[in-house]
Amino acid sequence: MTAIRSPLAIDSADIAEVLLDLHRPCWIVRSEGAVGATSDPVLAAQGQVLAAVPPLPVEQLGDSAFRAAHGVRAAYAAGAMANGIASPALVIALSEAGYLASYGAAGVTPAVVDAALGEISRRLAGKPFACNLIHSPSEPALERAIVDACLRHEVRCVEASAFMDLTAEVVRYRAAGLAMDRNGGVEIRNRVIAKVSRTEVAELFLRPAPARLLNQLVADGRLTAAQAELTARVPMADDITAEADSGGHTDRRPLVVLLPELLATRDRIARTVPAAAAVRVGAAGGIGTPDAAAGAFAMGAAYIVTGSINQSAREAAQCDATKALLATAEFADCVMAPSSDMFEMGVQVQVLRRGSMFATRAQRLYELYRAYDGIEALPAEVRKDLEAKLFRRPLATVWQDCVAFFTERDPAQLVSAEHDPKARMALIFRWYLGLSSGWSIRGDAERVADYQIWCGPAMGAFNSWVAGSRLAAPGNRTVAEIANQIMTGAAYLTRVAQLRSAGVRLPAAVGRYLPRPLAG
Repeated sequence: MTAIRSPLAIDSADIAEVLLDLHRPCWIVRSEGAVGATSDPVLAAQGQVLAAVPPLPVEQLGDSAFRAAHGVRAAYAAGAMANGIASPALVIALSEAGYLASYGAAGVTPAVVDAALGEISRRLAGKPFACNLIHSPSEPALERAIVDACLRHEVRCVEASAFMDLTAEVVRYRAAGLAMDRNGGVEIRNRVIAKVSRTEVAELFLRPAPARLLNQLVADGRLTAAQAELTARVPMADDITAEADSGGHTDRRPLVVLLPELLATRDRIARTVPAAAAVRVGAAGGIGTPDAAAGAFAMGAAYIVTGSINQSAREAAQCDATKALLATAEFADCVMAPSSDMFEMGVQVQVLRRGSMFATRAQRLYELYRAYDGIEALPAEVRKDLEAKLFRRPLATVWQDCVAFFTERDPAQLVSAEHDPKARMALIFRWYLGLSSGWSIRGDAERVADYQIWCGPAMGAFNSWVAGSRLAAPGNRTVAEIANQIMTGAAYLTRVAQLRSAGVRLPAAVGRYLPRPLAG
């Protein structure tokens, strides 16, 4: 495509500016033997129109039903990052910018979750936000506490993550927000966004809650029969997020495989459960650039979810040293490591490998757990090495710390451990796994080598994209600007793709969107 010296766009930069005027059409026009771009209908009428694309403001990307249901201006959400890394400040900043964000309640004590939700609710005064509800098979009391806090503060959306099966608590949250409307239909006030990476889990959320859980909740007096009847009429989720190669809990599924599979699953279930047709499917994992966002929308994602990239922003509850480390990450700098909350089950999380030995040390603990029946069964030299280099205290002292911790948090954890050496061993090893993310958040200088930093490859892609711009420095990164830049770039690149699909040969430079000053 050659530029022409006229009021039409005259070079790559000018063509890009025309396409970036997202609220106006763009015409590709031949005039006087040359081809250019314009958003002026008068100029377009004076030449031969070769192709055109309509306006595409950021607000039109994705599914309008997502925006309407959640009361946001754009189909963009920030997923929860555990231990409060997705902080009240992060949630508030994104909500005020017109986006949805989820508070990172996983791993946070009930009292702190309660205070955080109270703060967010007061500050936002009715504006939308979500709270993470993570499946905690080894600590069911925590699920109940989070649901209790969400109901107490009238949190209208939860992001349900890491579920392998439905639990009474997620059903209770859903049911508590249902009412019959004037037409005899079901009004949904408590929305559920289920983050999944397997079709069999997606099916659980595409269907109504099973009778066994509803009957149990009614029998326990935690639901009324009327609430149970309404719950049996609606799918468990309003939205299902296809979680691909993300940080933290992940199956590392490729998004180009997972998203179409979940869309097909939704459509298959809808043939027998008609209400499932309204469940939206979004995309998460690996989304750290406008190219990735545009690709997800092009594949049919109703909305996109970012995660890893937000923890390097100013509002995230990570120390400056960790944010600086994240800002140096490349896309291949991630590795899988044993998870603290599902340690005994062998579940893993994706973490940053660069600058930390956590993954190697955590894997060693899991191998020891598999190989021995308890702390007392460890060879003397192994135990001595663990106490000196990893725990930095006697394991007997670590156990006393565990007793104090779980007595306050979830006493049921101690019951089996008192009589089962292997269960006691698991709690002791989870002490290290659980504290390591806190060392990263607080910036414990003596524990840098043990930082557990949940991170996916999107972080490296983001760093490559912003290199050389003001966003290269973590001190300049805010979650709202990250969202604005990604969504603006996604809309721009979608228009570029539309023109190329129409046969227009655009200069290579036009096909790349880099961070730029945004209006307002």
